[in-house]
Amino acid sequence: QLQLVESGGGLVQAGGSLRLSCAASGSIFSIMTMAWYRQAPGKQREFVARINPGDFSYYADSVKGRFTISRDNAKNTVHLQMNTLKPDDTAVYYCNAVNVGHDYWGQGTQVTVSS
Repeated sequence: QLQLVESGGGLVQAGGSLRLSCAASGSIFSIMTMAWYRQAPGKQREFVARINPGDFSYYADSVKGRFTISRDNAKNTVHLQMNTLKPDDTAVYYCNAVNVGHDYWGQGTQVTVSS
């Protein structure tokens, strides 16, 4: 019922910015809580940010003040604006959509931050 496709990843220098996008195909996007997770090689997947249908957002301490999550329900899209990037932000970033009885994941997009 909902497919998620991430885009916008790439290679940037430390201190730079990237904006990730997650495009959803389906009829239930507006009632989903959307989130971004990331996973670095050899590490477990970790929570980054989420935004609920009422536009309440919450961030991991590691990205608070640097990343901003937003959604555009008219376009079925969620974004992650990433500023002041650090090498430790290097990971595959995954889009997630959750509601009661639903849990969807995108395929991931690579973000690499170099010094």
